[in-house]
This record gives sequence, C-alpha cells and structure tokens, in this order.
Amino acid sequence: MRDKLRMSWKEMTEKQLSGEAKKVLVKFWDRLLARQGIIAYLPIMVSIILLFLGDSWEYFQVHAPVTRYACYALTFWLGGSAVHLYPPLAHCNYLPGATFTLPPFHALPLEYPPFSLVLYSLALFAPLHYYTIAFAILMALTTLSIYWLLLRHGPRGAAMAFTIYLVIGAWGFALGRFDLAPAALTLLCVIAAERKRWTFAYIALAFAILLKIYPILFLPALFIAAQQNARRLYTPQQPLTLASFPAELSQTLRDIRRWHWKNTIIFFAILLAVTGFFALLNFQGAVLSQLNYFADRPVQIESTGSPILFLAAHFGYPVKLVFSFGSSNVISELGRSVEFFLDALLVLGYLYVLFVQWRGKLDVTQAFIAILLVFIVTGKVFSPQYLIWLIPLLAYSGAYNRSWLIIWVPISLLTIYIFPYLYTSNSNLPVPYRPGFIESVTARNALLALLTLAYLFNWWQLRSTREWRRTKVRSSTFFRGRGDREDHYSPSATLPPLPGRDKARPYET
Repeated sequence: MRDKLRMSWKEMTEKQLSGEAKKVLVKFWDRLLARQGIIAYLPIMVSIILLFLGDSWEYFQVHAPVTRYACYALTFWLGGSAVHLYPPLAHCNYLPGATFTLPPFHALPLEYPPFSLVLYSLALFAPLHYYTIAFAILMALTTLSIYWLLLRHGPRGAAMAFTIYLVIGAWGFALGRFDLAPAALTLLCVIAAERKRWTFAYIALAFAILLKIYPILFLPALFIAAQQNARRLYTPQQPLTLASFPAELSQTLRDIRRWHWKNTIIFFAILLAVTGFFALLNFQGAVLSQLNYFADRPVQIESTGSPILFLAAHFGYPVKLVFSFGSSNVISELGRSVEFFLDALLVLGYLYVLFVQWRGKLDVTQAFIAILLVFIVTGKVFSPQYLIWLIPLLAYSGAYNRSWLIIWVPISLLTIYIFPYLYTSNSNLPVPYRPGFIESVTARNALLALLTLAYLFNWWQLRSTREWRRTKVRSSTFFRGRGDREDHYSPSATLPPLPGRDKARPYET
C-alpha cells in the first residue's frame, strides 16, 4: 500500500513538474515573440553572433569582396594614388588603369551607384587594417534596424523568421555585403506604403535605388498602389477577358490626368539631384558605368542560364570559363540566345505582375516580392546575396508557414552550400567543375523557379499569408498621422471597393 502511495505521489509530482516546465517554455516563447523587452531581442543577438562567425573567414582575406568597398572609398576621397594606403595594393588591381591617375572626388564605383560611397566611407573611420570588421559592424546595426522594424510593424513571428532566414540563407556573407542597406530601405518603403505614408515610401525607395539599382523595378508597383489607394486608378471589372482587355486598358489610361504625381516628382527630384551632383564630378562614372557594367556581363555560373549552357556543351556548343566583372562566368556561342530568352521571360513576368496588381489581386508587398522573384530567377547574374533582398519582405509578409518552409529552406541551404562552402573548398578544380556544384545550382534555381511560378499564380494559396498576418497589437507613432486609427489593420478588415468594381465585392488579396 505504501509503495502504491509512493508511486502515485511520484507520478503526480512528475506531472506537476512537467506541467510547470511547459508553462515556463510557453512563457519564454511568448516573450521571444513579444514586441518589446530584452528577451524579444535575444534572437537577433544570437543571429548577429552567428553571422559574425560565418563571415569571419574573409575578415582578413586579401581578396575579400568587401575590400572592394574600401578601394572605392579611398580612391574617391583621396584620389587614385590612395590605394597605396590600403594593404595590399594588389587587390585594387581590378580598377581601370585610369582610376589610379584621377584626383580626389572623381573616382566612382564601377558597378554601384555613386551614393553607395556613403556606406563605404563610414567604415573608413576605423583603422584600414580593420575595415572589413568595421563594415561588418555597420551591417550588423542595419540587421538590428530591420529586426526592430519587423518587431514594431510586422506580424507576430516576423522578426524571428527574419533571423532564421538570414542565418540559413546568408550565413558566411551577410555582414560582408552592403545589400542589407537597400533591403532595409525597401522594407521601410512597403511599411510606409501600407500605412498610407506615400511620400515617405517614395523617398525610401529613391534612396534604396541610390544605393543599388534593382529597386527601380518597384516604382511602377508603388505608383499603382498609391493611385489605387487614392481611387485615381480604374480597376477592371471581373472577370477580365481577352476581348474586354483593350477597353479596360483604355479606360485606365483615360484617367491619367486624375493621377497623383506629387510624390513621383519628389522621387525623381531626389534621384536627379544626387546623381546630378556626382555627374558633375564624373558623368561616365555616375550615369553610364553601372549600365555598361551590367549590359556587358556574360552569363554568371550561378544564374539560371548557366546549367542550360553546360547542358548545351554536350550537344556541340562548348563553354569557356572566364573570371571577369568580379565573378566566374560562362562564355558560349549560345550565350546571347540564352540571355535574350531570359530577358524575354523577365519582361513577360514583370508585366504579368503589374497586370495582376492592376486588377487588384496583389497588394504592394506582394507585388514587390513577385517582382524580385521574377528578376532573380531570370537574371543572367545570381549572386548569393540576392536572397538578402527577399528575406525582410518575406518575413514581413508572413511567408513562414509550412508551404514556404518546404520550398524556401532548401533554397537557402543550397545557396550557402554553394557559397561559401564549394567556393572555398580545397580543390584544384575550377569552381563549376567541383563535385556537386552544377547539380546544386540547378536544384536551387529549379526550386526558385517553382517558387516564382507558385507565387505568381498563387498555387497552394502561397500568397494567402497576407490574409491573416496583419494584426496590429500596438500603435505606431512613427508612421501614424493625425486621424489614423490605432487599430489600422485587422484580419477581417477589407478595403473599400475600387472604382469600376461591384461595391459588394471586397478588395481581393
């Protein structure tokens, strides 16, 4: 009898302890996902530490990509002879010979907009020998700012998803590239747009473009969203048929005089003012250099076109590997044909995104994500840091349910397996011929193409995350203006009907 009582007491005690442990874990998890408090910032602290460790392999590398930023900053401020200040000089030999003779304030980056020099120059305040570490700290602060934005304005769990996606998809290079900066400004743009702060959204997008060119693709999507919000853009009746399309498009274009242009003028004024300032110093470097750099680049070995060219090599079209434009590239007789094919897909995909948004079936965040997916998967260049452009937007949109994890996690893991693992492996073979390289690139790009198609056509309801993600649990004084309600978003809220719609039909997402 005593033994039975002891056993029952023991079982009761174990159940009680188990229940207490579960309560502690649930409480700790809730604090991790909270929007404030020290524990809420624990994930980003762990993430930054892991990213620092992942990037440590290139902090003192002679040819680390981040050292290009130091060369650009030094030659701009001190002239071409300043490369002698940065050890070793050999790494700056990618610069054109004319750069070494230029006076101060005339040497501009080859492939990036000149305003990016602002970022490169901030790390110069540290001793040059520690430039890479200083730049990594700067990007860590940028990572922290993105995390703060997601905590404050994103759905529950968005900030946590951002840290996980960044570690599994950009480990080994995230803090060594400046792509986090335009990604942060792009996120700021969509947050402002969703809160109807359109002027702020256009300004954020302008500065994102001044850092890197790719956000220029978002301008039409932002413009459409702004006009739809102001009820100045006609939205076609549903369903839209091939026969009714010309009339619906004509009706939309007839309203062009009613469109709001003030924010667009502000946007272009910022671009022209900043670019014009640098053009006065060096027109070629400020305006033409970046366009020529991109147009002249061949197919890069990680792009979607690369496996096609390697496959064609077995059918009488040999390939040649060259290192140019800062990357390994593939030269083939079919190179131009493949580029034309991918460019055609880019144009078709881009126009389709704007078409779906025009019909009212994409909001501004979804349009940005769709445009990025199309641009990356059809580009002739695929650098691993391109995933950084997507990660904050995916986290903000709530793209971390099961469907997303099944596709996105393999894409991320394959990316960091390709770089830095395969690139830095101890092998005498050229990178494309290392075991597993072309297979990994093909698998990763195929998954990304599948994800792009699924997002464009909403297979498996992949865009449905937007329907439940926006529960506003705390007010935002940063973006709210007078008259804005504190409960700006709710899962059941629908936007008012757009012109040309049945008034009983809610805004489609």
